Amino acid sequence: MKKRLLFGVLIVVFVIGTCAISMAKDPKVYKVGGIMAMTGSGAWYGKVMSQGILLAMEEFNSKGGVDGIKLKLLLQDHESGKGAAAVSGFLKLVNIDKIPFSFTSYSTPTLSIVPIAKEKKVLLLNGGGVSPRLVKQPYLFNNRMLAMMQGGGVLMRAKELGFKRMAVLYWNDDAGIGTQKYVAKRWKAMGGEITAAEAHAVGATDYKPYLSKVIASNPDFLALWSWGKDWGITVKQAREMGFTKPILGIEYSPDAHKIAGETAEGYEFVTDAFNPEGGDAWTNRFVASYTKRYGEAPEKYAANYYEGTYILAALIKAAKAEGGDYWKGDRLMKKLVEIKSFPSIYGGQVVFNPEEHTCSKPTALFKIVDGKKTFVKYLEM
Repeated sequence: MKKRLLFGVLIVVFVIGTCAISMAKDPKVYKVGGIMAMTGSGAWYGKVMSQGILLAMEEFNSKGGVDGIKLKLLLQDHESGKGAAAVSGFLKLVNIDKIPFSFTSYSTPTLSIVPIAKEKKVLLLNGGGVSPRLVKQPYLFNNRMLAMMQGGGVLMRAKELGFKRMAVLYWNDDAGIGTQKYVAKRWKAMGGEITAAEAHAVGATDYKPYLSKVIASNPDFLALWSWGKDWGITVKQAREMGFTKPILGIEYSPDAHKIAGETAEGYEFVTDAFNPEGGDAWTNRFVASYTKRYGEAPEKYAANYYEGTYILAALIKAAKAEGGDYWKGDRLMKKLVEIKSFPSIYGGQVVFNPEEHTCSKPTALFKIVDGKKTFVKYLEM
């Protein structure tokens, strides 16, 4: 009798436990983290990235949210690239806000929080950082092409133009150093020569000492592995010092272009090929909504994080449909790896590589012509 009673109790416990697993309680709101450059020299990036996320969230929330639950963005400032600030903010998001998912940006801040994300099982999605070290990081996926590939595109362009002697200025951080190591090896394998290679602090304002060495080395062209306002300041100071050779880079931003002004004319760069006038119906709606909401047209960074929010929504729906406690980082990551391909705001699909944690997206060569960012051609990377 006792054995039957015990067996019955076990059955009841099992049934209750199974029901609890299959009918996991929904959160009141999906709290989503964001580690962005909200202050400092790269504040423009934090502004447009967060605007892309917020616009997408508004679109979902205006219709009741994702399967009836609204999204909420919780921003933390990494102060334009500071690892310590990123860690402090991320710990708050994880320990206090209990987020299972976070957007991240910049290379050094992202790499700084990866160990915490792995420990706490928080899925990270990066649409801005570009360091080669972002490859194969646990719980981190990138929905943008990384700088090593874009740097390779610069080398392709340099060879096309018949150049052999390259001088380089690059950020003295994970993104710049990693890009330089990859590109330098590839350039030499292509028969090229590096006449000067100077690392500089992120957010530097005086490039004259570096540029003096560049000019003295007599290169065929100057390559820039830098972001933020830095490329604009570098171009301006290089031209003011009399450097007339071509300048090729892997970044463009309107605020840096304003700094460079007329000296930016002829600057060529290889980067994500988001085309606001591409003709895709979803792209057109996004551009119209973003422009109306913020009074300016979106560019690739706003597009990447807007797209990332829609990827997150797809992961939530897929994990929830599978049942159980779905609002967890490992569950969301499992679905990303399984689905792999998602609609891209660039047009077509953004396809993730589950092993590398990278993605494939359109990349192109652009040039400043008559003061405007001008599309030249798509590149096969």
